[in-house]
Amino acid sequence: MTTWTHEPKEPLPLTAPSGIDRAAHHRLDEAWLAAAWSHPTTRVFVVSGGQALIDETEDGTTELVTTPTFEAPLTRSHRYFLGCDEDGVSYFALQKDSLPGRFDQSARAAGLREAGLLLSPRDAGLLVHAVALENWQRLHRFCSRCGERTVIAAAGHIRRCPACGAEHYPRTDPAVIMLVTDDQDRALLGRQVHWPEGRFSTLAGFVEPGEAIEESVRREVFEEAGVTVGGVTYVASQPWPFPSSLMLGFTAKATSPHITVDGEEIEEARWFSREELRTAFETGEVRPPYGISIAARLIELWYGEPLPKPGVGR
Repeated sequence: MTTWTHEPKEPLPLTAPSGIDRAAHHRLDEAWLAAAWSHPTTRVFVVSGGQALIDETEDGTTELVTTPTFEAPLTRSHRYFLGCDEDGVSYFALQKDSLPGRFDQSARAAGLREAGLLLSPRDAGLLVHAVALENWQRLHRFCSRCGERTVIAAAGHIRRCPACGAEHYPRTDPAVIMLVTDDQDRALLGRQVHWPEGRFSTLAGFVEPGEAIEESVRREVFEEAGVTVGGVTYVASQPWPFPSSLMLGFTAKATSPHITVDGEEIEEARWFSREELRTAFETGEVRPPYGISIAARLIELWYGEPLPKPGVGR
């Protein structure tokens, strides 16, 4: 029977404590928000199309490019309050159609897949929050009850319908992602049909209405790979705003090693021992999932060491 003894070498990316208090009780306090916006220590950054500006500092670290409010582009309706840090600094994100230019030309645009690996937990947490709000705001401009255009409220965290009075909140779609092992302690990895040759990762899928997450794990593994699963153990979660998922990470124990891929989502699935996977990495036969993802951390829990750094992936 598998014993999970390995601990991650580092916190799961995007889930390490950010040091940001979201201070949700201030979102409806317009006077407080106005004062926070006007405060000289407040920092602002622009998010556009899931990207923000990042820049390297003199000491070699990478930071989210933020500015004082008086240097920020003009906007009011798409101004989102993200929270305060332990020093009392408030942070806002501005949603714009494009990112602003930089006089020093050193900053560059980056999305979460790149920036999440480079930024501090504070900056990564701020960017995740901002990107998730931007995605939701762009996709939910009209009331699902009556069809009227909604207006932004609660510093970006509510959309209200002026016609029927409905309030709409940011949506998060729960998804399960799991590292399955068999009675030989081999790991089950699969390759999606649209992935490049050699890219393998853990299986994953969305939770269906009225379904327990443990049952979702069992259903998804069987649907995608034809493998039946017994025991399911929760490990950790990861916000994944592409556009609005929350990845719920699990380990699971297969009751049968037989594989039958569905051919629609998963084109290939294989069992790997640690030595087989190590050899496949070395020869280039297998490329691991992207390092920012919880998939990489789940595999590392079993593998016992950090995975090689790939280019792209889940």
